[in-house]
Amino acid sequence: MTEQIAGGAFHRGESEYESARRATVWNAATPDRYPDLVVQAQDADDVQAAVRLARREGMRIGVRSGGHSWAGNHVRDGGLLLDVSALGEVEIDADAMTAAVGPGVRGHELLETLGAKGLFFPAGHCPGVALGGYLLQGGFGWNGRVHGPACMSVTAIDAVTADGEPVHASEEENPDLLWAARGAGPGFFAAVTRFHLRLQPQPAAIANGVYLYPGELLEEVFTWAASIGPDVAREMELMLIVHRDEQGEIEVAVTGPVLASTEEEKARALAILGTCPVRDRAKLAVPDAPVALADLYAGVHASYPDEHRYDVDNMWTHAPIEQLLPGIRRIAETMPAAPSHMLWMNWGPAGGPERPEMAFSVEDETYIALYAVWPDGAGEELDAANSQWATPRMREMEEHASGIQLADENLGRRPARFAGEAEMARLDELRGKWDPAGVFHPWMGRL
Repeated sequence: MTEQIAGGAFHRGESEYESARRATVWNAATPDRYPDLVVQAQDADDVQAAVRLARREGMRIGVRSGGHSWAGNHVRDGGLLLDVSALGEVEIDADAMTAAVGPGVRGHELLETLGAKGLFFPAGHCPGVALGGYLLQGGFGWNGRVHGPACMSVTAIDAVTADGEPVHASEEENPDLLWAARGAGPGFFAAVTRFHLRLQPQPAAIANGVYLYPGELLEEVFTWAASIGPDVAREMELMLIVHRDEQGEIEVAVTGPVLASTEEEKARALAILGTCPVRDRAKLAVPDAPVALADLYAGVHASYPDEHRYDVDNMWTHAPIEQLLPGIRRIAETMPAAPSHMLWMNWGPAGGPERPEMAFSVEDETYIALYAVWPDGAGEELDAANSQWATPRMREMEEHASGIQLADENLGRRPARFAGEAEMARLDELRGKWDPAGVFHPWMGRL
């Protein structure tokens, strides 16, 4: 049945099945869901063979590229789990400022390759995140406030459709499939084998500013951050991270990585961090630290360590800070131990590039995400406690939310709005066109 697949194929019950299943999820909290077959594709031909096999056998398909879906959306009970992480080819045309990449390419590795050629792409913030799922769900990465969600820089895709046939989708050819690929996320109804990307010049001046404030100043710091949102340079990603310090006390870290074209532009962007009215009470102040992208990745990795369990949820909002502060206080009061944290990011899409017509259609002024993070093997009691923090806190703030983003979704536990009403209707229509038999799994939840 699997003889046409050059890569590995593991049936449930076989000796190597469980290791193959667990390998598809980076989160150590591997979901208790068991596909009937795990296929490790080596190339596009394997993808085509796997899709045809699933169609023949009446199996639904979940697709994994890097496994960084917190909820393990690709791992379902029954059906076929298609692992495309080995599709890691990279072709760069530096003169045309374009690239063609496989879905298994890791974003930080792509940036290393591009950097040697003076080029850049808004890849994801976390090391290890593969481009497949990242681009399909929208893609919030470095300099995303300048270039928009990374899916905007996808000019075409190559994919295998539900009938097992290869297809190319661009603005000129099968444009509806490209429209869906820009934002459908884990509900996309084809298996992408290659993304065609538009590149940018590498930012010449990269730096970060970091200020640490005691938890007692939480309200003052958040009120300030909300007030300056429209004035934050597009080249800066202003983030507030609430976590517990080494003594277990709440701490608010203000960080503002800047990827700018010039030193002058960088300095102007960083200056806003010094306008916080309680700046003189900061526990630590680093106004301007020149860094490389590798340093930024290392800093992010410290908040998202390997071999840990994660439970995550999120929201978009434009609610006034006065309405959000009670929920933020509640989040801080119930915060699990480090490295668990809350992220606040001033996104402000209105000041960025014009969005094209695409499935991705929900974003807002402010992004809030909660990450419960704890060591694997810490015990069932801690597992139970930490997995009951993020989603309940987001549910308490739902009245102030305009939706969620799919990067940090927990739709199986809390269905939420991740696309506009018209876009969801069109996604349903296109699923009926491209996957009428329902070969590919939809989202685990939706509104």
